[in-house]
Order: sequence, then structure tokens, then C-alpha cells
Amino acid sequence: MKLASTLLTILADGHFHSGTELGQVTGRTRSAIWKAIHSLQAMNIDIYSVRGKGYRLTEPVELLDQDRILFGLDEHARSNLTQLDVFFEVDSTNAHLLEIARQGNASGIVCLAELQNSGRGRRGRTWVSPFGGNLYLSLLWRFSSGAAQIAGLSLAVAVAVSRALREVGLGAAGVKWPNDIVISGRKLAGILLEMAGEASGPCSVVMGVGLNMRGDSTMASIDQPWTDLGTELGKSVGRNDLASRLINYMMDAVVKFERDGLPPFLDEWREMDVFDGKDVELHLPGKQIRGIARGVDETGALLLAQAGEVRRYQSGEVSLRAITG
Repeated sequence: MKLASTLLTILADGHFHSGTELGQVTGRTRSAIWKAIHSLQAMNIDIYSVRGKGYRLTEPVELLDQDRILFGLDEHARSNLTQLDVFFEVDSTNAHLLEIARQGNASGIVCLAELQNSGRGRRGRTWVSPFGGNLYLSLLWRFSSGAAQIAGLSLAVAVAVSRALREVGLGAAGVKWPNDIVISGRKLAGILLEMAGEASGPCSVVMGVGLNMRGDSTMASIDQPWTDLGTELGKSVGRNDLASRLINYMMDAVVKFERDGLPPFLDEWREMDVFDGKDVELHLPGKQIRGIARGVDETGALLLAQAGEVRRYQSGEVSLRAITG
């Protein structure tokens, strides 16, 4: 894919580039250029081909740049970052870091990709991952204790993502338990936590964030209401700049969470909770439960009022939806 990624770097400006020009720049034949362009089109990357003009993307794209992302990191994030991987194409950023986690005691590694072939969401869902329009970012962190220590971590990550979004001008985002960022009922970002290691001993956690920055036709297959950052702000936001901000806030959040747990994040999370006090339906494996959402407890568990009694539910393989009508 080296030729293909090189071509995308050239085409990212949104202008036409002839096959002859692309061949001269890359040192490849026009036939090789043509094949590489077709391989990119097969990945649902929109590239126009016009006789006499050449090739261009449907619109300019800001490609991810490792140096620019590193430049935007604050001192705290730099000190905790051990590795930054930026890929053109990967199965999923979470899967990449889980494999690293299984090989040793690595921590503080961040992975981003332009394109995911097998992006994952919660409950086995596919995360639609078009090229160059969104952010797919994962952070690997090693915790000294097991699963009990990371209860509520997804809520802390959601707060971190919301802080980064406020910095670029988006103040209207809310949080949907346990790990979605939403605006007016439409999903803007999702968070997926996956663990490697023993439940009762030291474990590694991969925190994946998928954030819609600019929607395209490939996202029509998403089976729920969604939105993107460009639409909500009425302007585009630099992908490298936002990637740096996300890493800054996620690094800060994970260090504080490891030391103090969820309590330092609760007040902020509760202020953004879009379901608090509303009639909701909780989807558990094999059944649905209705009640009134009463926020979360100190561990991040959902509090649900039913028939005068408040019960708590951990995230796991559950889904929460508002009852309308």
C-alpha cells in the first residue's frame, strides 16, 4: 500500500494531478498508478478520474501527520506517551494495540489510522470507518490491578473527549451512558474499552475513540442517528490538531483515574448526562427493562428507578435508550 498512500498524500490537496505527473513524482509507470488508484477506489475512497485532467479527491483531505500530532502535545502527554503509531490502513486501532498488549507490559501507546477495515463498536457492532474524514484513535494503558480498578473508566474517557471538543468550540455535546458522545440524540463519537490480561491481576486496557468529523456517503449504512463535528460547528476542524487535543485530555484522564478513580470526573459527567431523570429502556441480553434513569453511582454503574426501588446496572453488554411517545 506504499504507492497508494503516497498517491493520497499528493491528491490530498483536492486538485487534479495527471497520471504522467503522478508517475514522475513516484517513479512508477502510468499503469502502476492506474492500478493503485483503482485499489483506492475499491476501498470506497472517492477519486475522480477525468480524461485530459487526471485524478483528484472529491474534496481536500487533511491527512494525519505524526510530527504535527506530536508537536501539539502538552508536556504531561509527552511524558506519558511511549509510542505513537499512525497508519494509513489497519484492521482496527483497538485490535492493533490489543496485540501489542498481549506481547508484554507496554503502556502509553497511541494508535491512529486513516482507514479501518474492521472498525469495532460495542456489542459486536461494526464501526463505519471511511477514509480521511473522521478520527480513529486508541490508547493502551496498563493498570496494576484487575477489572475492578477500571470500573467507570469509559465515563472518564467520555469526559476527556468532551473536554477536547469544547476546546474546538463544541459546547453542546452530551454523554449517553456508558460511552457515547451525542448531540440532540445523534451520535457524534463512541468509546470502546477492551481489556487484555487477568481480571484479578495486572491488566492492559485499550481505550478506542471513534469521532465523526466529516460524514460521507459510506456512513449511510449506520443504523442509528448520527452527526459529525463539521456539521455541528459549521466549519471544519483540523484532524491533527484535534488528535493532539484528544491525546492530551485522555492521557490526563487516565493518569488521574489510575490514581483517584472515577469520583473526580463524576460532577462533570453528570452535568452532561442526557438521560438523567428520563424514562428509559435498558436492553440486557435476552430482556428489556424500563425505568427512570437516576444518573450513575461512584463506580459508574447506571442507577435505574423501578417501582419505587433504585437498582444499579454495570455497562457490560447492555444498551440504554430513551422511551419516546
